[in-house]
Amino acid sequence: MKTIEVVAGVIRKMEQDGSIKFFATQRGYGEQKGGWEFPGGKMEPGETPEQALVRELKEELAIDVKVGEFITTVEFDYPKFHLTMHCFFCEILDGNITLLEHEAARWLSRGELRDVGWLPADKLKQGGYLVLRNGNVILNWQIFK
Repeated sequence: MKTIEVVAGVIRKMEQDGSIKFFATQRGYGEQKGGWEFPGGKMEPGETPEQALVRELKEELAIDVKVGEFITTVEFDYPKFHLTMHCFFCEILDGNITLLEHEAARWLSRGELRDVGWLPADKLKQGGYLVLRNGNVILNWQIFK
C-alpha cells in the first residue's frame, strides 16, 4: 500500500474569557472533499515536517506561522493508501487567514469539536488524548467517539 506523509497544524487561539478555540478547515477538493481537518498537506522531498507545515499553511491559508510543539504522529489506513501525519501546534505570526484551497473554516471550542464531520485521520483517537510532552492534557479526543 502506498504511504503518503503529511503534516497538520493545530492552530489555537485564546478567547477573552480564557477559553481555547481550534482552527479547522473543510477540504475543497479530492476524494475527501467536504471533510473537516486540521490544515496542512503533503511533505516534499528534503523537507522537514516543520518546513512543510510553514509552506503548506502559507499556500493554503496565506499566513505565516511559527511551528510549535510536536503533538503526535498519526498512522492511518485509508482504503487506497496509508497516511503518516505529523501534528504540531502552530501560532499565527502574520497574515489574515484566507481560504485558498478549502471550502470553509471554523474556530471551534472544545464543545463544538463534534459539530463538524472530521476526516478519519484527524480524529486523533490514538490514546484518546492530545497531550503536550510535559503531560498536560490539552484536549480529550474521546469526544469524537
